[in-house]
Amino acid sequence: MALYINTDSAYKDFQMLCNDKYFVDKSLIIEKVNDRIHTKNRYLCITKPRRFGKTSVLNMLGAYYGKTCPSASIFDSLRIGKCSSYAAHLNQYNIIHLSLNCLPDSGNSYNDYIALIKGTITDDIEELYPELKGEEFRSLPDLLTATKDEFIFFIDEWDYIFSHDLYRENHSDFLEFLRYLLKDRSYVALAYMTGVLPIKKYSTGSALNMFDEYTMLNDSFFDEYFGFTEEETASLCARQSKLTLDEIAEWYNGYLADDGRKLYNPRSVILALINGKCRSYWTKTGKMDEVLFFLKYNIGEVRDDIVKMVNHMPVRIEIWNEYTAGQEAPSNREDIYAAMIIYGFLSYHDGELSIPNKELMLEFQKALKDDDFEAVVNPADRYQL
Repeated sequence: MALYINTDSAYKDFQMLCNDKYFVDKSLIIEKVNDRIHTKNRYLCITKPRRFGKTSVLNMLGAYYGKTCPSASIFDSLRIGKCSSYAAHLNQYNIIHLSLNCLPDSGNSYNDYIALIKGTITDDIEELYPELKGEEFRSLPDLLTATKDEFIFFIDEWDYIFSHDLYRENHSDFLEFLRYLLKDRSYVALAYMTGVLPIKKYSTGSALNMFDEYTMLNDSFFDEYFGFTEEETASLCARQSKLTLDEIAEWYNGYLADDGRKLYNPRSVILALINGKCRSYWTKTGKMDEVLFFLKYNIGEVRDDIVKMVNHMPVRIEIWNEYTAGQEAPSNREDIYAAMIIYGFLSYHDGELSIPNKELMLEFQKALKDDDFEAVVNPADRYQL
């Protein structure tokens, strides 16, 4: 049974999502992605903070494009069903779906990691194209070319190895692997990647320069599909009676789309509505410890600015454009702020940094009041915590 190619996993995951009481129809993104298929602009990379719906959208796209599971019964009733390009691409493609956070059961080296990916794709191809079994090919791209077919590549967590010390020495090798697999290949009808880290910051040189990237700081094209808009959040609140939109807004909005519209954290909103209580949900998903380290030791004097933000005082800063040329940050302070924006702990709009919502505000207040800080940094006495 195939593990990476033409599986039913995306279909099943999206089907379950559609059954959820708090499902939000984001299917119009499909119309925009349809315009990229079979064009020079067919390489897309979506980099947003964790829990902003990247994998949910990826599974929706897989359910729509994949030829293995007929999905008209799902999509006919969604917004995409009324679009002109809907029928032309529905269930028309071979899908190669890679979740790059999957590690081999035995061995943990980079070579084991890449061998698992290459070997599994090879096995899947030979199962789907038995006429190619036993033939010798110099490389995986040569094997894919020999199928004389086209594939849509979905790559979830493209940046997995960049956030794990185990593969620190193999970053360049990994980027070269992706470049060689995808760039200018006739078998690629579309390549759609997701992650947290900005691809142009971590892919130095021209390794993955074929990708158009859409980030939390620079996305006027896809931004409404990642996070809940005010209108979507109001609609969700109307499906229950315990929490009002004002209560949800106080806790979970504050991220801003490119045009200034508010975006709500999807995970936090849904868990609050399910549990009937606003509390801190998203900060339990990872990376908060790293932020607390920045605060504890006041690295780059970021603690002073966080204190200001906790007290609702504006902090203006020029964030360099880390999405071009792969340049390093001009100072450690800006590097820290960029990481905090990328991971979703700060919001940045029109030159001003802010803590995006009450959920995170309470976490920062708690951290700043922690006695452990007093032993290593001077408190900012001029601000009332």
